[in-house]
Amino acid sequence: MSASLGGRPAREREWGHILAMVQAAAYALRLMQRILVLNPKGGSGKTTIATNLASYFASLGDHPLLSDNDPQGSSTRWLKKRKPEQPFIHGIAAFDRNSRMTRAWQMRIPADAGHVIVDTPAAVPAQDMPEMTKSADAIIVPVLPSDIDIHACSRCIADLLLIAKVRRDENRIGVIANRVKRNTLIYQSLMRFLETLRIPVIATLRDSQNYVRAAEQGTGLHEMKRNLVAQDIEDWEPLLGWLSAKEGRARPGSGAAPLPAPAPMPASDSLSASDSLAETIPGADPVSGINPMPETA
Repeated sequence: MSASLGGRPAREREWGHILAMVQAAAYALRLMQRILVLNPKGGSGKTTIATNLASYFASLGDHPLLSDNDPQGSSTRWLKKRKPEQPFIHGIAAFDRNSRMTRAWQMRIPADAGHVIVDTPAAVPAQDMPEMTKSADAIIVPVLPSDIDIHACSRCIADLLLIAKVRRDENRIGVIANRVKRNTLIYQSLMRFLETLRIPVIATLRDSQNYVRAAEQGTGLHEMKRNLVAQDIEDWEPLLGWLSAKEGRARPGSGAAPLPAPAPMPASDSLSASDSLAETIPGADPVSGINPMPETA
């Protein structure tokens, strides 16, 4: 009897310690920033942006989580190239179903990860976007300066607004003009198109061989010699500032789930799938609500 009574305080202390750890983990998850890099068009530079974001946060001392949802596995291969002395990055090959563990355990988010960057696959169906985007703090849409990519971007933005029900006033969507050459006509057409979206252009990244070198070496711009990448680092400053402004915003009701649902969206502030974007964008197409290609001057 005495032994039983004597063991109770120890058990209570143990459970109290476990409860404190769970509460601390839940608090950390509420403050964790979830960044989704999305464009159903393949080859838009999603992996380049995702890996360089992970590299940047790692260089600050964070242990970000890079989730590779693309069956091509490019982000996973990039992670495997990293050396032990480089800043640590957690990695999940989300596209790979591991039969030796549960899906929940495979997809768990480490407690020390302050940022989760999700590299999405190409050809994401529009009907999958609501679930994919509902808990994202930031949705980054890269677009290349070409007719095909501009049309694909217009459809992606329309799907995010109409189907995923992401409101403009949430300021969660940001567009990156990627691999641009500023002295070309197609770049000028791209920027005119992006102005019609009323979605912020959070960065304009030049076409640089530094991204190729970083991919080959399993590193990122912010880990390379500063004098070699100074111009490219400058291109990233608006994007990083946009993300920084969102940090530390806790989501109500978020707990230990990897991607908890955000607060309910007021019906009056959203656009239904049957609505058109034509009223919100001048010159928009009546079906997609977006003018996919402005007139060339």
